[in-house]
Amino acid sequence: MSIAGQTNRKRYLVTAICLFVVALMVFPLIVSLFASVKPAAEAQAVPPSYLPTSLSLESYLNFANYQAGLGVYLTNSLVVAFLTIFFCLLLAVPAGYGLARFPIPGKEFLFLLLLASLMIPYQALLTPLLLVFNKLGLQQTQVGLALIHTALQMPFSVYLMRTSFEAVPKDLEEAAMIDGCNSMEALFRIFLPAVVPGMTTVALFAFIMSWNEFIAALIFMNSESKFTIPVMLVASRTGSYGAIDWGMLQAGVIISILPCALLYVFLQKYYVSGFLNGAVK
Repeated sequence: MSIAGQTNRKRYLVTAICLFVVALMVFPLIVSLFASVKPAAEAQAVPPSYLPTSLSLESYLNFANYQAGLGVYLTNSLVVAFLTIFFCLLLAVPAGYGLARFPIPGKEFLFLLLLASLMIPYQALLTPLLLVFNKLGLQQTQVGLALIHTALQMPFSVYLMRTSFEAVPKDLEEAAMIDGCNSMEALFRIFLPAVVPGMTTVALFAFIMSWNEFIAALIFMNSESKFTIPVMLVASRTGSYGAIDWGMLQAGVIISILPCALLYVFLQKYYVSGFLNGAVK
């Protein structure tokens, strides 16, 4: 077989593998979408059917009007997610800048210690945090939950910001110093515009993690009006006599996916660039 034939064969094989992986990932979402637009009775039918015989928004309306209402839970999730993004950037940007650009004694050890915290199951930290937050009056608050999410996301955020700052050429920093900038002025005028992809990636990961996090939200927010979307999904799956309301549950799954998917689509360009900066280090 010629070299061109072998190249085409490999290309077809890779394309087939990619299509298979995509189908594997998309198939459950399509099943959920079809189940969410079935009439409620049809969504409960046994055995289930893949395709709806008629289209209905009944499950979406039921989910939107569940308990305190979708608007309350959606607002809670968005507030916590954006607070998490704010705290992550507020802490990870100066930490990454310092670790990348300043000769701090023992910084490599501190950095490894920070990354090692990823190996601690975060569920083990929730009980001590619950006691501390109870003393501080942060339990049942969105700020408290956002701080927990920030702590969980901080090792990855600092790692990504450090690699982003290290990727900025030293010539730019030296030129800024020659022009009379101090370290803070160099950070705001030179480095921050250059590390926007890294900051965007940190923000995107912080949003996705906070949006999907369940256990801490369940433990720290035990008031119905404070629930986030993942907690609402679990609470809403139980219908009368303990039966699972599949239609409403699948409608909730589709609604909960949309913010993350839209944010990813809008920020994809920055996300890929920022992630590659971290990958090549």
